[in-house]
Amino acid sequence: MKSKLTKVLPATVAMLLLSSPAFAQDGAMGSDGMIALASGLAIGLAAFGGSLGQGKAAAAALEGIARNPQASGKLFTPMIIGLALIESLVIYALVIGIILSGKVG
Repeated sequence: MKSKLTKVLPATVAMLLLSSPAFAQDGAMGSDGMIALASGLAIGLAAFGGSLGQGKAAAAALEGIARNPQASGKLFTPMIIGLALIESLVIYALVIGIILSGKVG
């Protein structure tokens, strides 16, 4: 765990320090830039969180089926419903991102 942190942390710090000149055009970022940034963050964070949630849900369901194969019928339907609800939240974020990006211009 420590070796992974020592690789990721300097790269993250370097990205944050080197990205500041990109926002320095004309002295300040206008409202269009902030809307575009919010749109990208909404889609990115929702996709990241949704993929983590779907992965954990599928892993838990498969672990339950592996422990008790007769319970596969009882676990399959709630798992699919849960995955659909998680995916719907990601789709809502996509719609919000599209609406926000439509205001840039």
